Amino acid sequence: MRIPTLILVAASFGFSAGAPCLAQSVPSAKQLENWRQRFPDADTNRDGTLTIDEANRYRQKMLSRATGQGNAGGANRGAPREFKVNPGWDQEHFPEHAVCYLPPQEIKAIFEQSVKGKQPAVVAFEKPRDGALRIVGTGHSFMAPGYRTFPIICKAAGMTQPLYTHTGGGMTGSTRYKWEQENGIFDFEGRPEPKLLASIANAEWDAMMWGPYFNDRPAYYSCWIDFCLKYNPDMKFYLSDAWPQLYQLGTNPKSESFFTEEVFDRLGAERRAEYSKQVEVLRRQYPDKIFIMPTSDAMVLAAKAYLRGELPGVEGIHRVIGGKERSLWRDQLGHIGPGFDRLEGYVFYATLYGKSPELIEADIPFDGNASFPGPQLDRKFRQIAWQAVIGHPLSGVTGDHGDDTRDR
Repeated sequence: MRIPTLILVAASFGFSAGAPCLAQSVPSAKQLENWRQRFPDADTNRDGTLTIDEANRYRQKMLSRATGQGNAGGANRGAPREFKVNPGWDQEHFPEHAVCYLPPQEIKAIFEQSVKGKQPAVVAFEKPRDGALRIVGTGHSFMAPGYRTFPIICKAAGMTQPLYTHTGGGMTGSTRYKWEQENGIFDFEGRPEPKLLASIANAEWDAMMWGPYFNDRPAYYSCWIDFCLKYNPDMKFYLSDAWPQLYQLGTNPKSESFFTEEVFDRLGAERRAEYSKQVEVLRRQYPDKIFIMPTSDAMVLAAKAYLRGELPGVEGIHRVIGGKERSLWRDQLGHIGPGFDRLEGYVFYATLYGKSPELIEADIPFDGNASFPGPQLDRKFRQIAWQAVIGHPLSGVTGDHGDDTRDR
């Protein structure tokens, strides 16, 4: 198999190339059986039952083959950037049995049957009196840091943040994958899991958030938008643009001395152009509805601030290159380093609420190392996040004093 195909097999088990083993996620018996049917070779003892250990070994085998065939610089490792998409996406309509075409009560019943009482079939929140937005979202490991810190930041700002997500690792957290999975179509034929669809159709929501993935198309987002607006016509939509990654360089540089402000400006410009192109198509289709959460611009600004010596406690740019634990990025795939989950959360907050996190006076009790990031670095993160948000033309936010210019 070609390298992208090998990694796609591994990603199909719910994780990206840099993710932990399956045992840490405890897949359900249904997931294991689905994987066994898709990848029968994973059932090594041929007893008709795929165990977690067998799934782990098969995944690692596929990743080992993929990375073993990669170049020495590591440019071929990481999430698959080349993969086949079901031709059904080129059709005018989804299959008739897609969950999105069903009435709300039927969608609820399908998910109710799927979870068998282990969680509510519909998650709903009363309209918050503290100004918080009711948010649903999909995403992968690049969204996870922000999803973790965003509610904590909102609490410090005086809001209890309603947030309901359906996430996965790598490709399995992409908007396309989650749409197929929730609807029971294409690669999920006959196996619908309408976690978000059930709640969107049967409750009130104000916004939806997504993380991007390689080779995204506007259609992967418009299907979600159309469904949301059918039941919640005032909803707005927010796409993170991730951040620069090593694959953009082709091969890894030999040392961190390669990185300059000009290099980061170039990498950031490439990222902005890529996702702005996607979002501009959607903005024309849905005026005043679509916005970018500029996490890429924020990481570029942070990298440049590091080069100027303005990130106290941060030791390096990229752990893969420089070997420092407290770096902006920590692995080949491009996950952000320790403490930078705050920066992503601040970008989410600033974009969704149109207010600078600098206006939050109190220190925020994040989990993790109490000594890092320290208060000085945390304040710098708040400043960088606001600069990124008001500086991006598609964030929908302007104003030097935290004024939200949007008509929410």
